[in-house]
Amino acid sequence: MYKHWLRHTACVPKGFLRYSILEMLSEKPMSGSEIISEFENKTHGYWKPSPGSIYPLLSWLQDKGLLKELPREESGVKRYTLTELGKKFLKEEAEVGLRMKKGLKFLSPPFFGGLWFSLHPGRNGELRDSVRKLFVALFDLRATLEEKFSEKALKEVKGILDETSEKIEDINRKLRGEK
Repeated sequence: MYKHWLRHTACVPKGFLRYSILEMLSEKPMSGSEIISEFENKTHGYWKPSPGSIYPLLSWLQDKGLLKELPREESGVKRYTLTELGKKFLKEEAEVGLRMKKGLKFLSPPFFGGLWFSLHPGRNGELRDSVRKLFVALFDLRATLEEKFSEKALKEVKGILDETSEKIEDINRKLRGEK
């Protein structure tokens, strides 16, 4: 229902696209269309950056010496890969990102706590605070799992989230008169 709206929401943090492209290209050479498809796959179809976002950024990254164009294949597809400068830049950015996650773990996207829970005058804070706490906990867990991965913790959190989402879906069905 909200999938269409989410595709058109400008909620991508500054630098996210640049960093993500560099990260993708550190794994394997890719074309602009492959990068766009990769974003769509990683977000399960919720977000697909436009060619107008990707191709100018690829040109800019190339101009800055962070990536280079590989010789075209027989099909004429233009693929990019990181340069040594691009690899160094990506490593530095990753370290900065880790420090920021640790220092700013109390921040969560405003969308989750503020925008869509302003439904009922006088009652806004009740759900917004709970949603904010949930997302702060999830962002904090993500940072911790990056440092100390635990399959057991991951399965436990997945179970909690699946059970919680099922309960919320049940409440929604009851409100709509479907149950």
